[in-house]
Parts: sequence; C-alpha cells; structure tokens
Amino acid sequence: MRILLAGSTLLALTMPLQAQAPSSNQIDIIVKEAMARWKAPGLAVAIVHQDRLIYLKGLGVKELGKNDPVTQDTVFPLASCSKALTVTALAMLVDDGKLTWDDPVRKHLPWFKLKDPCADSNVTLRDLLTHRTGLGKHEPLWFKTPWTMEERARRLAFLDPSYSFRSTFEYQAIAYGTAGLAGAQAARTTWEEFIEKRLFTPLEMKTASAAFPGAGKADFASPHKRRGQGIAVLERYPLEIPDPAGSIHASARDLSKFLRLQLGGGMWQSRRLVAENSLRETQTPQITIPLADFSAVMNPHSHVLCYTLGWIAQDYRGRWTLMHGGTVDGFRAQLTLVPDMQLGIALLNNLDRTWMNLALSNTLVDRFCQLPEKDWNDYYHAVQDEEDRLAKAHLDRMRASRKPNTKPSLALPAYAGAYADPAYGTCRVSVEEDGLHWEWGNIHSRLEHFHFDTFLAVEEPVDNLSLTFQLGEQGTVASVRVMERTFRKRP
Repeated sequence: MRILLAGSTLLALTMPLQAQAPSSNQIDIIVKEAMARWKAPGLAVAIVHQDRLIYLKGLGVKELGKNDPVTQDTVFPLASCSKALTVTALAMLVDDGKLTWDDPVRKHLPWFKLKDPCADSNVTLRDLLTHRTGLGKHEPLWFKTPWTMEERARRLAFLDPSYSFRSTFEYQAIAYGTAGLAGAQAARTTWEEFIEKRLFTPLEMKTASAAFPGAGKADFASPHKRRGQGIAVLERYPLEIPDPAGSIHASARDLSKFLRLQLGGGMWQSRRLVAENSLRETQTPQITIPLADFSAVMNPHSHVLCYTLGWIAQDYRGRWTLMHGGTVDGFRAQLTLVPDMQLGIALLNNLDRTWMNLALSNTLVDRFCQLPEKDWNDYYHAVQDEEDRLAKAHLDRMRASRKPNTKPSLALPAYAGAYADPAYGTCRVSVEEDGLHWEWGNIHSRLEHFHFDTFLAVEEPVDNLSLTFQLGEQGTVASVRVMERTFRKRP
C-alpha cells in the first residue's frame, strides 16, 4: 500500500528548507541536558548537515564505576537500526539486476515457506521488508536463541498468521532478516561478507561489523539497565549470530558516513554507491502504521505514520522525517533523517528502557528546523512513567489472581522432561535441589510454584514468565503452555 499525500501537503513537505544550524556549544547543552535527565552512563552522537559532519562526540563512560570514556569510535549494537543498512545494501543488488523488490522469496530461497496458503504462494521480498506477511511478532524466536538466521527463517513455516496477508503492519524481525538472506543468496555469498564488501568497506566504516566480533576486539560500550532507583551494569547479550534485521555493530563516526550516503542520494565522496532511484525506493512509504494507542502517544505531532523498506516515515511537526530506533539489552540506538533539511542524526547510548533517543532526536530536529520549543525529555519521561505504572499494575493483577493454598497436581519429578513445539523447538524441565528449572535455547530459569499447575520463571531475562502444565487423560503431564505456545511433552 502506498501513501499518497494531498498535493499541497506534499509540496510543503518537499520544499527546500534553510535554517541556521545551532552551534557546537548549543548542541552540547542539549545533549548534556538529555543525558542528565535520563541518567545515561554514556552517549555517542553524530550529526550531519548539508553533507558535512558538523558534530561528532562521545560523552560519559562506557561502564559505570570505570573511567573509560565513550568516544566517537566506541562501538554499540545498532539492534533494529541494522535494517536501514541492510536494505541499502539490497538496493545495490537491485542496481546490479540480481534481484527486484517484488521477487518471490522462493526465487532466491527455495526452501522458504509460510503456513498461510495465500501468503506462501505470493510472498515477495517487499512483503518481508515492510512487515506485512500477516505473522505476529514472535520475538522469542530470535531473542537469545542459538539458531542460525536460516534456522529461524525456516521456523516461520510453522506459525499461524495473526492477520490476513498484506492487510496489516506487524513488526516481524525474522521475516525482515530473511530478506537479507535472500540478498546474500542472490549475491552468491554470505550476508556478513556481502554487507562488509558492498557497504562497510566503500564507506570506510572501520568499526562496523555484521555481528558482535568478540570482547577485546574493539572499543565497546557496556550495557546498563535501571534497577530500582539506580542503574546497574547488565550482562551483555552479544548478538554473535549474524542477523540482517538486528546484529550490526558500529560507532557514531561510522554512522555519520552512512547518514551522508542516505542524504546524498547514494553518493559518497563523488562516487556513486547506489542508484538514486533504488535508494529513494527504500525511503518511500509502503504501508501505513495506524496512529492509535501507543503510536499516537509516541508521535503526538504527526498525522501520517508509515513504514518504508527500512525506515519509519512521518510528518513530524510539518517536516517529512525518516527514522528508526533500535533496542537490545542495555542499549538504545536512533537514526533520524530530515531529507529536505539535509539533516541526519545518529544517537547511541548504553542504557536499557529509556526514551532518551526519541527525546533527544526530536529536540535536535526542533532546534535545526527552528520549531517552537517543547520539553521532549519531560514528555517522554511521562510516557515511561506510565509504562512503568501499567507494567506494575499488570504484575499486581497477576499476583492478585493467585489462588492461595494450592499445590501441584503431581510430584515435581512428574513435570521433568523435554517438551517440543514445531516452531519454537524443544524446552526442558528438570528437578534440582531448589525445585524445578526451565531451559529453552540460551535461557535458563528457576521456577516458583504460582498456583495449581502454573509456575513462574523468576530469573532474568524471563522473570515472571508463566508456565502452565496440562495433564492428559491418563493423569500424566501432556504439555506446557508458555510464550503463548503449547509445547507437547515427549515420551
């Protein structure tokens, strides 16, 4: 679905805009205020304007309790901001004639399947890149799972659709990553070699990598999370499995080059890396994102919100903008483009669950575009406070639903064993000295009895995850319901 704006609106959004860029000192004040308000340990910022890098700075520390500062070359995970880099590399294959956006996925990946017959027969690369396959999010299938990207993609064949094909935008990271695999197959190489050769090397992105290369190999920031009223260092989720939708790592300096490529129509240092029309297609709206509920709260001054082939596009306070956020344990990333201002912003910080990325991005865009001031730090702090309140209320309701003085139907050893789901694979329950333990992929947690045959996983990152065991006709354990899936017990 394409988004057609009324002619007058489109004209207003595409007219060249001129404004006086704030000074480096003024940007310093904005950035430092955001860091102080959100208590972020470290932040790296790159701002490009009119094809010049006008601001590049690291602030704060890589890890609380240590003195190592964040620099312009400190490496952060980009998480979902990886999508914009992946689709740019795919556009180069379009230039080469090795694929088109509307190629059937099976032209490049003959093994690819979807459970919905309509989607299975018609799914294209464009469908994967615009999150319109009809599949739900299914985030547990990629989060901390040990499977390769191809193994994850093959599991999509066992998932029931959540929506009808091409009817709805529903963020689906594995489907997006599958498009990257298709591109690698068209290029007759691996995805990591492909993006290194076609994007990182020509842009001289010296710190960029397709996945976490390992501790000690670069200047890495450490992850942090809010814990009570304080902030604690978090164990790193290393993202070691190459994933076109979310595993790229890079520094602010390297991202400034990528932003200049985007704003320069595919040109880099007088050399064309990607055709302008191919790059423009990656930035063109493809499917609407309903401006309702949480989307409306997060974008209070927008009237149009849509997804391109790797960006979220919107009319932000009368300025057409492209942006994408990224989040993974302990980190936030943000890329923002205002094409008619020739403005690009990259923000990388090492604090989990913070909306500083949006608050700071919006504040900087406001200042460059000379828009009326708005305290975005206050606004998104209120959003986060409400998120915390709702999460606590949900937890309180769950605890209130607990039926006291109940016990499991069977002795604990009866629950031990392997449980299988066609898409989610095998999970295992074991009996240890302190009770039942649950293991799935790279996740391990002790289980606490909740009531009847329901237990809760109580260790990070799945604390308060519910597991409900179900008995069969013979009174033995037949299955366990967890992550909205029913895992059948193996004999």
